[in-house]
Amino acid sequence: MSFSLKIIRKSEQITSLWSGGKTTQLAIYPEEADYSKRDFKWRISTAEVEVEESLFTHLPGIQRIIMILDGEMSLQHQGKHCMHLSPFEQDRFDGGWTTRSIGKVTDFNLMLAEGCEGDISTIHMNDGTHAEVLDNRDYSKRTDAFYCFKGRSRMNIDEKETIVLEQGDLITLNRDHTCNNLNIKLFNHDDDSTATIIKVSIFY
Repeated sequence: MSFSLKIIRKSEQITSLWSGGKTTQLAIYPEEADYSKRDFKWRISTAEVEVEESLFTHLPGIQRIIMILDGEMSLQHQGKHCMHLSPFEQDRFDGGWTTRSIGKVTDFNLMLAEGCEGDISTIHMNDGTHAEVLDNRDYSKRTDAFYCFKGRSRMNIDEKETIVLEQGDLITLNRDHTCNNLNIKLFNHDDDSTATIIKVSIFY
C-alpha cells in the first residue's frame, strides 16, 4: 500500500501578522504555493483573533470552513446567515462573502479552491484510543491531516509506522485513488492524560 506522509512540527510553522491578530500556516498545497498570490488548491491554518471585531479577508472562489478552538465568536455574513460558534463548532461559507467576526478567539481554518472538497472533525482522546479507517472515495487525490491541538498523541498507520505528535504538530497523509483503505489508530501518548486532535479530510 503506497502513501506519503509529512510531519510539520510546531517549530517549523510560519506565523505572520494580519489586521486582526496573527495566523500560522500549517500546510498548503501545492507546497510551493503562496497564500498571498492565492495560487493554492487548499490551505490549513490557525489564527488568533486579537481584536473584538474584524472584517474577513475577501477570498472570492475560495470555500472556507472555520472551527473555534478557544473562545467564542459570532460570524455575520452580509445578506446570508449568522452563526455563533463555541469551541469545536464550525461554519462553512464562501470566501467571497462580506463576513464580519465578533469575539476574540483562536480558530482553525480550512480553505478550499475550486475543484476541492473537504471537512473538519474533532477527535477527543478521553479514553486513550481512537481507531478509524480512511476509506476509498471517488477522488483523484486525498489528503488527511491530523493536528494535535492539546496534549500528546501517538499515531499508528496500518500497524507499521508509529509517529508521536506533540502539541501544535501536524501530520499529512497523501494518497491517490490506487491506494486502498488505511487503518489509523491514535493513542494518548501518556496513559493518564487526554489529547484533542483536529482531523481534516480533503478530496481533489
